Amino acid sequence: MALVTRAEGRMYLTPLVGFLLLFLGFPAIVNLIYSISTVTFETLRSPVLSGFSNYVAVLNDREFWSSAWFSLRFGILTASAECLIGLFLAIFLAPLLSKRPVLMAPLMLPLMVAPAMVGLMYRLVLHEFAGPVPYYLFQWFGDSPAFLDINNAFRTLVVVETLQWTPFAFLLFYMAYSAIPLDVREASSLDGASPFEIVRWIDLPLMKPTLVIAFFIRFIDGFRVFDNVYALTGSGAGGSTTSLSIYIYQAFFKEGAIGKAVAASVVLFMASFIVLHCLNRLAGRRKR
Repeated sequence: MALVTRAEGRMYLTPLVGFLLLFLGFPAIVNLIYSISTVTFETLRSPVLSGFSNYVAVLNDREFWSSAWFSLRFGILTASAECLIGLFLAIFLAPLLSKRPVLMAPLMLPLMVAPAMVGLMYRLVLHEFAGPVPYYLFQWFGDSPAFLDINNAFRTLVVVETLQWTPFAFLLFYMAYSAIPLDVREASSLDGASPFEIVRWIDLPLMKPTLVIAFFIRFIDGFRVFDNVYALTGSGAGGSTTSLSIYIYQAFFKEGAIGKAVAASVVLFMASFIVLHCLNRLAGRRKR
């Protein structure tokens, strides 16, 4: 097999490096400049450097920390619920799906709908005055909770997000569960292990990498949530459902505080980078 020379390797890497510099490097540099500048839509081409005042404004803003707390809670709860339900369904439905794999298609249907459309759909279904769910609850039980008010909006959003993205975790876990050799389970069963013990001591340890990856993929996606939350409740009453992405959107488009919005996005990026870096180092230590 012919070895690739250094010159050939550089030639192969040139398109990738050019793509990264053009589509990622240039916007990153522009954002860093805007984050330390006083800039509006009228002065996008001529920002005035103002130091780190935008970062100070963001870090001293109570709404920023409130939105960060919302995003953190939302990401952890939705990722945990999706992984737990997805894991249960993957193990429970594995015998059925192995015989009739066609049933996998309807289980994946929630993933085919855009999150913004899911938000609009549930906004109509759960509307306090026009929604069918509150109507029938009132007809049957004489009362109905306000699903989208300040007291229940967070729980409603968690349920909606979990319903849509549990199939993603289920698909990953089902593939990992199916990849476990049958002879391992059969040998454990012959040794007297119960089905619960097989799952506890055989299946879960072998599926652990997939469990960790799925959790953090869903956590990151929940932490930066925007479209379905914005379509369903917006920023919520008193900002109760304002995620970090919605906070940045409002600062950018509604307030016109471009420097502040970009500074908040840089803070969000750095926090995400630190978390991913720590996870990467942790994964490297476990491999050793």
